Amino acid sequence: MTTHRTNHAPRRLSLLALAIAAGLGAQAAHAQDAAPDQDAQKKAGVTELETVTVTALGRAQDILDVPYNISAVSGEAIEQGNILDNAELMRGVAGVGVVDRGARNSSVVSGIRIRGLNVDSSALGDYAVSASATVATYVDSTPLFANFLLSDIDRVEVLRGPQGTLYGSGALGGAVRYILRKPDTSGTEGRVSLGLSSVDGSGGIGKSGSFTFNLPLSDTFALRVNGTRNDFPGVTDYRNVYALDADGLPTAPNGVLADDAVYENHKDADTVEQSYGRIALRWTPNDRFDATLSYTAQADRFGGRRGTSLGTDGWGDAYGDNEIGSVQLEPSSRHVNMAALEASIDLGFATLTSSTSQYDHKGDIVSENTGFYAQNGWLAAFYYNYPRPLATAVRDYGDKALTQEFRLVSKTGSAVDYVLGAYYQKQDRNSGQDSFLRGFKRWWDAYSNDAWGPGYEDLIVDDQDFHYRTKEHFKETAVYGELTWHATDTVQFTGGFRHFRVESEASQTMRVSPWAGSAASTSTADESAGKTLFKANVAWAFSPRNQLYATVSEGFRRGGTNGTPTAGNFAEDPAWTTYRADTVRNHEIGVKGAVGRLTYNADLFYVDWKDPQINSSTPLWGFFAVANAQKASTRGVELELAGSFDNGFGYSLGYAYTDAKLDADAVSQDGTYTYGLKGMALPGAPKHRFNASGNYNIALGEAWLVLRADAYYQSETENAMSLSPKFQRTLDGFAIFNASATYSRGNWDTTLWLKNIGNEAGVTGVYTTEYMGTSPAQHYFGNGSKALTALPRTVGVTVSYRF
Repeated sequence: MTTHRTNHAPRRLSLLALAIAAGLGAQAAHAQDAAPDQDAQKKAGVTELETVTVTALGRAQDILDVPYNISAVSGEAIEQGNILDNAELMRGVAGVGVVDRGARNSSVVSGIRIRGLNVDSSALGDYAVSASATVATYVDSTPLFANFLLSDIDRVEVLRGPQGTLYGSGALGGAVRYILRKPDTSGTEGRVSLGLSSVDGSGGIGKSGSFTFNLPLSDTFALRVNGTRNDFPGVTDYRNVYALDADGLPTAPNGVLADDAVYENHKDADTVEQSYGRIALRWTPNDRFDATLSYTAQADRFGGRRGTSLGTDGWGDAYGDNEIGSVQLEPSSRHVNMAALEASIDLGFATLTSSTSQYDHKGDIVSENTGFYAQNGWLAAFYYNYPRPLATAVRDYGDKALTQEFRLVSKTGSAVDYVLGAYYQKQDRNSGQDSFLRGFKRWWDAYSNDAWGPGYEDLIVDDQDFHYRTKEHFKETAVYGELTWHATDTVQFTGGFRHFRVESEASQTMRVSPWAGSAASTSTADESAGKTLFKANVAWAFSPRNQLYATVSEGFRRGGTNGTPTAGNFAEDPAWTTYRADTVRNHEIGVKGAVGRLTYNADLFYVDWKDPQINSSTPLWGFFAVANAQKASTRGVELELAGSFDNGFGYSLGYAYTDAKLDADAVSQDGTYTYGLKGMALPGAPKHRFNASGNYNIALGEAWLVLRADAYYQSETENAMSLSPKFQRTLDGFAIFNASATYSRGNWDTTLWLKNIGNEAGVTGVYTTEYMGTSPAQHYFGNGSKALTALPRTVGVTVSYRF
């Protein structure tokens, strides 16, 4: 499938030009007289081969000393590159893929893919799923997928391959850690940043602003506060939305029984409003104790989804770039907050750390479902070809958890190093859906009275034809450890384990049909299981900054219960009641190190995946459920290079080859149908990925000019693991290019940046026309299909002041 974009909206560059002029003027007014020093060069983005420190294994280490495949992106790089979101961030890390669902859906289901470990359709995202993502995400030490804005980050660590021993459930493909900056008692500092942007095809100007303020309260206390606000106009036009009357129902201009309707075009409907804030208090009474208490919150509101509908509307007119065929707007909102207390104490022989956190993440989302009804023939079969069909799915989701973790990390320098830990989490999740065929009750009353006379009105209760609720409770406990023996000065062996136990409960309630007499069904189920995972690693430092390593590691994702009913009106096969934990075993050999001003990392891997979990639904009544395929595998190579030259030029290159496929036919839980064949490629896993970046630094007397550019390419991918044309699509490969220029003088930075220079659609997921397309024969003249597209070409300017 190929989607191209064209420039079909006027530019809004006058405000951008004014902002650039204001930024440069401010810099000139506040310029310092001294020539650029080392600190100024660093702030300007001058590339040097510095030590990159990470804490992925529990202690601060040079990234080149870690005998695993790990990458790190600094907070400075995120700020200097004006990286807008996690999709852009992950495209800059070798071997990491992402399904870019846009801002509206970015917080519901994680789209991060590492080493091809994924069996879910790329077209998820409108409802919360039960199975955890295959890549674990952490905010500091809290396991949480919240997709916070990238604000005041110290670094992002990306660990490739299973991380089951240290990071537990869900780290099948790897783990991503967002390490936030801590309060600092050494001095007062801050940063204020303002930005304007214009997106190709949008009629408005985007505005964003952020601030960070670090304040020492005493020699032992420090406070850090930061916040971000984004207000972006939409880029997607909803061109055939029903005009609604005072009751919120499709307008019937010639009476309820007439077939006509009124449609409106809502320009730039996918607006984005995001507010993020964090406050942290740090106490360091002495050199041995360190504690940070923090509270983080984000609230989002979106006007609609970003994308392009496929094919034509019911009148035969094709959809253009960034036009959606939904007959209703699709707003959503969400709120997430997290409180955390992280403390460490130096015991002399080791450091004991404690991480206590509690989070609450919830949201709601409105989805167009009329195309789904139409393609299943329901509008004609069950709703008498109701002339103005408007099927609305109102969904909500919630996830809250209390997590406690203790970790004891030995001091280095002896023949044996160790990490020992204990983990506890209690998690509650819920999701729901209420579906309505808006206006059907009103039409039925008029239709039945006209056709058969009074007395049939009560056969239809209301417009609601689907009610669904699910609640899940998990309790996970684990003990884990890793021990490293330094056999010689150059050879070390590491062994690790994690023993865990998971207890789960689930309940589901469902009612189908607006017809009188429709009964609800409620069911509950529970499950518990335990397992022990292992890891082994050997590393040989064949020179002071170079090493060869080999690893065998395991990962798991907890199983659970679907709670599907086995008796009553909505009984399903008992095989759907529970789903098994899935596990992986990774075999990897790699080499990494530094030669002069060049760093490199290369590895070969092979991963066996047993019982892959897939988010699905039951065949009879459509309960949301998790199923298990039999087995899959991925294999490939990952390469990274980074370096710099004396002339001020720095660069990085990355490449990954991934062959991810099913190793056995995928059969439904009840054995009634096959949805995947042995050898089928796993969805969302391109075979080839390439990324590159470069920056060039030019001294201009008292100032610096930094030029940056980056590129990302991925080959074609599969949309879903399916034999049905309703879901299966091969998506074209694409390339995305970005560039920026920063002028830094004194404490001022002005950056002109350009995203997606080629205006590439960058499709990473599709809702097909066979699944949600138009059907004029059933009076559905809209089109619910859509391609999930990347952010179109965007030009912006950001002005920052540091103090």
